[in-house]
Amino acid sequence: MRVAASRSWDAIGLYATAGVVVALIIGFGVYALTRNGPDTTPSVASTSDITGLVDYRVSDPAMLTNNHVQGSVAYPVSPPVGGDHNPVWQNCMGEVYPQPIANENAVHSLEHGAVWITYRPGLPADQVAALAAKVRDTPYLMLSPYPGLDRPVSLQAWGYQLKLDSAADPRVDQFIQAFRINAAPEPGAPCSGGTTATGIQPHNAPG
Repeated sequence: MRVAASRSWDAIGLYATAGVVVALIIGFGVYALTRNGPDTTPSVASTSDITGLVDYRVSDPAMLTNNHVQGSVAYPVSPPVGGDHNPVWQNCMGEVYPQPIANENAVHSLEHGAVWITYRPGLPADQVAALAAKVRDTPYLMLSPYPGLDRPVSLQAWGYQLKLDSAADPRVDQFIQAFRINAAPEPGAPCSGGTTATGIQPHNAPG
C-alpha cells in the first residue's frame, strides 16, 4: 500500500511539474508575441535612409501639440506637420483633392496616421498624375495642391516632412512606406468619416 501511495504522489508531482512547464511555455509565447507585435514608431533605419527628411519630433517636439480647436491656427511649418487642429479630420482614404484643403483639418488626419502629399500649383500634369496614382484609393493617403509651396512637392506625416523637386523622386515611396499609419499618435483612428470639403478655411462638419 505504501508503495502504491508513493507512486501516486510521484505521479501527482510529475503532472504538477509538467503543468508548470506548460504554463511557462505559454506565458513566454504570449510575452514574445506582445513584445514583437506591431510597432507604430518608424525605425531609425527607415528614417535615416531618407535623405533630406526633417524630423520635428526631435528638433521641435513642443510644436506637436494635439488639442482640438476652432478657427484658424498659425502653424510654424508650411505645410504643417502637427499641432493643434480642427475636431474634424480631412477624409484621407486615398482622396485626390483638386483644390487646396484646410491645414487644420489636414493636420487632424496626420494625427490619425495619414501621409499628406502636397504640390505647388503649376507642377507639370504628368507629375500630378503620378502622385495621384500613388494616392488614389489607398487609405491613409491624400493629395492636394498647396499655394505658396517653396518646393514643387512636399510630403507630411505627424512630425515629419520631406520636400522634393520632382514627383519622380524615389523618396516619395520611401516616405510613404516609412510613415503611412506608422507615424500616427493615435494608431487605429479612422481616415473615413471626415470632411471632403476643399478650401483653406477650417471645416467644422464631416461630409
